[in-house]
Amino acid sequence: MRTCIRYSEGFKMQVLRELEEGKFESQESLRRTYGIRGGATLQKWIRKYGKTYLLTRVIRVEKPEEQSEVSMLRKRVKTLEKALADAHIDLKLEEAYTRIACKTAGIEDVADFKKKHVGQL
Repeated sequence: MRTCIRYSEGFKMQVLRELEEGKFESQESLRRTYGIRGGATLQKWIRKYGKTYLLTRVIRVEKPEEQSEVSMLRKRVKTLEKALADAHIDLKLEEAYTRIACKTAGIEDVADFKKKHVGQL
């Protein structure tokens, strides 16, 4: 007759905490250390109590050319973000200059002035 082992909630939480902290190389070594018999037992605990990253851990393996492509794309994104920020600043400056010019020229409706003079500036 096989003995049914019941583990306390505290024990389960301790085992999962040690697994999450990376104290064991694998779930198998953790199971052997604590004498947890069933392979599915630990999986059930992880599903029930574990942090989400234990369930969804993804390891990405890339070839060197893929790594350089990712690096290049990150640099490109930074360059584009900087260009976009510069364009926003230029637009705000242009709007401010247009308001000042209209005020100096005695033009009340800046929006109407822009509509009439688009492409002429």
